[in-house]
Amino acid sequence: MDYRLIEVKDKKTEKEFIFFPVRLYKDDPNYIRPLDEDVKKVFDPKKNKLFRQGECIRWILQDEMGKTVGRVAAFVDHKSAVKNEQPTGGMGFFDCIDDQKAAFILFDACKQWLADRGMEAMDGPINFGERDRWWGCLVEGFTPPNYCNNYNFPYYSKLFEAYGFQDYFRQITYHVPIDDSRLNPVIREKARRIQANPNYRFEHILKGNDDKYVKDFLTIYNKAWAKFPGVKPLNEIQVKAMFKALKPIMDERLIWFGYYGNEPIACFLMIPEINAIIRHLNGNFNLWGKLKFLYYKWKGVCKKSFGFVFGVVPEFQRKGVEGALIMAYAAEALKPDFPYTELELNWIGDFNPAMMHLVEEVGCTPAKIHITYRYLFDRTKEFKRCPKIS
Repeated sequence: MDYRLIEVKDKKTEKEFIFFPVRLYKDDPNYIRPLDEDVKKVFDPKKNKLFRQGECIRWILQDEMGKTVGRVAAFVDHKSAVKNEQPTGGMGFFDCIDDQKAAFILFDACKQWLADRGMEAMDGPINFGERDRWWGCLVEGFTPPNYCNNYNFPYYSKLFEAYGFQDYFRQITYHVPIDDSRLNPVIREKARRIQANPNYRFEHILKGNDDKYVKDFLTIYNKAWAKFPGVKPLNEIQVKAMFKALKPIMDERLIWFGYYGNEPIACFLMIPEINAIIRHLNGNFNLWGKLKFLYYKWKGVCKKSFGFVFGVVPEFQRKGVEGALIMAYAAEALKPDFPYTELELNWIGDFNPAMMHLVEEVGCTPAKIHITYRYLFDRTKEFKRCPKIS
């Protein structure tokens, strides 16, 4: 079978880029079609700020009959590419029939395009944007994906590995029990001591206090995360924008803060996992799609919550605050009118063993595993996995 690689340059080829996965997964009950606009804005220079310092390209692959059998994108962020031991670009939005020849044509196209721009390696499948979206190849936990998370057939990992991609790091999505029954006994005892101490308090947010919570989150985030490599401190404008974006789907019972006196020391931010609604929209978020979204939200189809931020400021870590925060949330979650029966956390990379250990101590178990692969163009060069952080 001969194949033809076609660059996405117009509305017709962009439509094929969007619709090919819809046809590919049409018989898979776990697949949830993402919103078209969520995919399109990755490749829109007006909406994706990485175009200021990078570039990208997309292709579809068709067979002799003109039938699309694959798609892929390649991209380079020139600012971050040079921070690696070898300049590294990215590839993603890979979908393909179970055919090694077709897959290799797509991989080769990405490799050549990136090499022409001075790259010496490529990571994939990743996003031309933040790591919380479209990142990694699913290898375990073939269940419906969370919002803007990658879902793929099991054979995808075989295609990547047959080409020569290697496991750069693993991304673990953890499942959290709604109750606190699986807390480590040592953590539980520490948490109870914390809860008995009147200096500590744990509470979910209350509407109308947005400015307070913005400032509290900013304090916690910049103490707990900004010291990690590659993590930049946030400012108040950024946090206000985040809270504003979350407002249409925010449930105050899912956003928790911990305090010592009046000092914010911990937070656990969750949102309803909206892919339970997105699966009913057929990719469209036009007026009709928005009305359907509101209907299904009102109907209460979201039974899973999604935790995207969980952290404690360094000076209060390992004292039981983590467990106390979980126990406070569990007490609310066990009320009869609480609508969410499941909780999954945003993925944690295996390069962060301290965070993995923390969430496992509070009763979390792996639900899904994705792999971020790396391919070195010089096949004689030593491959090194992502370095661990402390």
